[in-house]
Amino acid sequence: MQFGITDYIVLVLYLVGVAVFGLKASGKQNSTKDYFLGGDGIPWWAVLFSIVATETSTLTFISIPAVAYGGNLTFLQITIGYFIGRVFVALFFLPKYYDGEMYTAYQFLERRFGPVMRNVTSTTFMITRLLADGVRLFATAIPLAIILRLGGAFTGWGDLELYMLSIALIAGITLVYTFFGGIKAVVWMDVVQLGVYLGGAVLAMIILLNKIPGGWSDVLAIASPDHKLQIFRLGFDLSFKEFIAQPYTFFTALIGGAVFTLASHGTDQLLVQRVLATGNLKSGQKALIWSGGVVILQFGLFLCIGLMLYAFYNGMSAEGLGLATTDEIFAKFIVEQLPGGISGLIVAALFAAAMSSLSSSLNSLASATNFDLYKPYFGKNNTPEQDLKASRIITLIWGVILTGSAFLFAVLQLQEGQRPTVVELGLGIASYTYGGLLGSFLLGMFFKYPGSKDAVIGFLCGMITLLFMVNGPVQNILPGEGLIIAWPLYTLVGSVVVISTGMISARIRKAA
Repeated sequence: MQFGITDYIVLVLYLVGVAVFGLKASGKQNSTKDYFLGGDGIPWWAVLFSIVATETSTLTFISIPAVAYGGNLTFLQITIGYFIGRVFVALFFLPKYYDGEMYTAYQFLERRFGPVMRNVTSTTFMITRLLADGVRLFATAIPLAIILRLGGAFTGWGDLELYMLSIALIAGITLVYTFFGGIKAVVWMDVVQLGVYLGGAVLAMIILLNKIPGGWSDVLAIASPDHKLQIFRLGFDLSFKEFIAQPYTFFTALIGGAVFTLASHGTDQLLVQRVLATGNLKSGQKALIWSGGVVILQFGLFLCIGLMLYAFYNGMSAEGLGLATTDEIFAKFIVEQLPGGISGLIVAALFAAAMSSLSSSLNSLASATNFDLYKPYFGKNNTPEQDLKASRIITLIWGVILTGSAFLFAVLQLQEGQRPTVVELGLGIASYTYGGLLGSFLLGMFFKYPGSKDAVIGFLCGMITLLFMVNGPVQNILPGEGLIIAWPLYTLVGSVVVISTGMISARIRKAA
């Protein structure tokens, strides 16, 4: 079975309909508050679904099944930490943000440490989003590239060319409604798309289960001997060096997941902007905490799909299935095994949900750029109309830059050799810079003595320290064997270094 003409028609009609709906839902924008915060507020339940869709859509759909296919269910441990982290953010971070009108998370740091710290952290957020969302956009292109390859119209094209064409198409469509629609278009599209996207996943799961001769009993029989049903792993049998390098031991996953969420949902403008769009503290807290429960269920669903795919394909490698990466396995099943029309609907839902995530990134990047860098220095005397026009131009510029970032990751991920799944790559990138951001926020919230210089010194020390603990270029030129830590610990280690260094700097300055 192939991706046929019915599927293409469904795909095109669906994407056009989504773009039109997004534009209509956005209403009219008269100011940057309308464009970036939705005016007087958006219902908390809509923001809840927007949070879930924004943080997990493409990477969850494409890469989480690949994690279970190539490993087991221990990734689920991290989601428990995600829930704990959300509760902490709701109780301690959000009240600070609602204490006065704020458009970005980094305005809090300006109040506490001054404009230099705001500029440093806001710029770091932009770099993080540029890299992490380059991975997201690359992941979104995976099913489209497979469709183009299987369709036969692009015979002779290599994998890289197909990925770049796919990335350009997705980015172009997303820019249309993001440019005009603002945050309301993004959030209300997320609400619709998350329902369709999860419904499509459940439908694919049912069809997949029916295609396995013995159903779920066969899945268990095939997965169990290879230890793929394991959820919890304490890791006490490992040496210390092995323990801190393994991302899916229980305490590493739990603590790392919680600290990661403190940073992602408490300091990252991508998600903080969603919560601020509710318009009041209690609504923001409800949206954030309940999103944690939905995320646990969602990760569980896609990990189970990975187990079923492992049984369906008898555990064959990506190369054995004729795929470029393991991340393509679920997309391969969708376009080859689902009935005509259904595969088109599911791929369309995947695209639309992924575009919602991309549009969220574009909107939050434009928001941070406008309020943290442009307006304080170049737009102080702008009229509301001029600010809105500048915001849309900045959105367009970021769209081009993010497309270039996705091109870069397509080149890197399609090289020969062992590659991480894109979800681990994306989370690893975000975890690296989140340590500095979270440490700076905690330093400002819970410690009175550190000043601006102490915060900047701590932030830079946290970032530099991680260079020597992350498996990368710096680690490769160090003499001997370096100390490599697992990606869930990047944020924890980075934030501890920031706080410690900031406090030491403050004490030295006070004693001098």
